[in-house]
Amino acid sequence: MIRIIDYKSIDRAEILDRKENVFNVADTVSEIIKTVREKGDAALFGYCEKFDKVKLSTLEVSAEEIDEAFAIVEPEFVEILKEAKENIYAFHSRQVRNSFLINDKDGVVIGQKVIPIEKVGLYVPGGTAAYPSSVLMNAIPAKIAGCNQIVMVTPPSADGKVNPAILAAAKVAGVDRIFKVGGAQAVAALAYGTESVPAVDKIVGPGNAFVAEAKKQVFGKVAIDMIAGPSEILVVADATCNPIYVAADLLSQAEHDKNATAVLVTDSKELAEKTAEELERQLALLSREEIARASIDNNGKIILTESIDEAIEVANALAPEHLEICVDEPFKYLDKIKHAGSIFMGKYCPEALGDYFAGPNHTLPTSGTARFSSPLSVDDFVKKTQFSYYTEDALAKVAAKVEFFAKKEGLTAHAKSAIIRTESKKNR
Repeated sequence: MIRIIDYKSIDRAEILDRKENVFNVADTVSEIIKTVREKGDAALFGYCEKFDKVKLSTLEVSAEEIDEAFAIVEPEFVEILKEAKENIYAFHSRQVRNSFLINDKDGVVIGQKVIPIEKVGLYVPGGTAAYPSSVLMNAIPAKIAGCNQIVMVTPPSADGKVNPAILAAAKVAGVDRIFKVGGAQAVAALAYGTESVPAVDKIVGPGNAFVAEAKKQVFGKVAIDMIAGPSEILVVADATCNPIYVAADLLSQAEHDKNATAVLVTDSKELAEKTAEELERQLALLSREEIARASIDNNGKIILTESIDEAIEVANALAPEHLEICVDEPFKYLDKIKHAGSIFMGKYCPEALGDYFAGPNHTLPTSGTARFSSPLSVDDFVKKTQFSYYTEDALAKVAAKVEFFAKKEGLTAHAKSAIIRTESKKNR
């Protein structure tokens, strides 16, 4: 059963504690990456047979397979995918950055260009749960950014096919190519390329411990979005909240992973006790009860505070992936929230809205990294370069200053490269 603890009776370390079963997979992943680099497609076929228990004849998903999947899924789901796409597109299109140019000094032009990343790799899990929502959340910002090619990898099922819902989402989102490969080997293929899978410039998308470790190891060869830890939710709620709703929201994240974290922070002892009771009732009804119960028992907690303002202090200390503010006037507290991946405001905005439909991205910083990082956005799919232009006369005005600065750093060649042009002008 979930623990109820008083904020004043525990130290900060206990509040921040996220119990997690950590497996050392670095050596295994390193060997997989090495094998994929050396053997290419042959390694991918071999790992697919070993881990996914299926022998494939080809790695790439064909157009016929995509059309077949699209025909299998319910028309209602396709329409929901399309509406979700519209919401995600509307939100993320506001994130587009423009290049700029500054020309307010005679003979000087400086500026910045915003350039799409050319090739992006999208990892989509296909194990205990399939996530078509992740396809939309990762591919749509990339399309808005203007990426030339989006390459998706996802493990096949035992029949050698990809989950139809994932393929339908990929078609709706505009994914360019799809490959039946998962795990660390998929990340290695995207990073280094094989005979079939093209090398990309950046890899995004969630995965298990092997995928996360592989992303760590290929970082530098390619860019990555983030290293995502187990899912987490923190609900700030007052006495007016319905404990049935609060318990449901906590369990919406607990069912993801045994290492997931679900926390309620409230100024109401009555709400705390009723939510604890409701959690037990709802747990027994879940299809993923074993996973959710382990999460609640290991990482779940209810923290009692003296006020909602104090509850916000706890939220800022935890910097949760998902933060719900379940009070009547949530915007009263919005400016006080400093650290959270995504904030869900009010009593009728469950975190699940953000997972699938509302529009803001659901790929979020975990494990307290919201203190310094941000949700996935269009910014993740562009790079920036800068440019400068000086006329001869404009350089002449500042060359001596550049020379002086360079000599302060002991870099005489730097100094000379600036001043030599003015010297040569004098000698003409």
